[in-house]
Amino acid sequence: MPGEVQVKKASEINAPTGAQTEGMIRMNAITDMSDQICGTVMIAKPHTASAIHHHGEEDTIVYAAKGHGTIVSGPNGSKRQDLGPGDFALIPAYAQHQEVNDSGEDIVWIITRGGRNPIVENLDGWGES
Repeated sequence: MPGEVQVKKASEINAPTGAQTEGMIRMNAITDMSDQICGTVMIAKPHTASAIHHHGEEDTIVYAAKGHGTIVSGPNGSKRQDLGPGDFALIPAYAQHQEVNDSGEDIVWIITRGGRNPIVENLDGWGES
């Protein structure tokens, strides 16, 4: 028998929750509701960067809802990929990366991960585990 449809209202998604990385505000939206998927909202304030991190065994899809930001990845952070409103990115499981907001405006990204709850493993630097 199928499960019930569940809705999380915007008014319920308004405080930092869940795993955090420095420089980013992460708010749980759809978490602990499905064994296979979860969703969060990430806000990066102007001129901030997250810690270098990965999301463990979870593949991650990013949808850029507002602002212009960058995902830094690759060996020693050698690759920079810019995202603007409407862009998507796929971050594979265990891929080390960093979110960067070099702009003067907030960026808002909608994050979907392949797991019941979001995993964030902060690292001391590139290549750490």
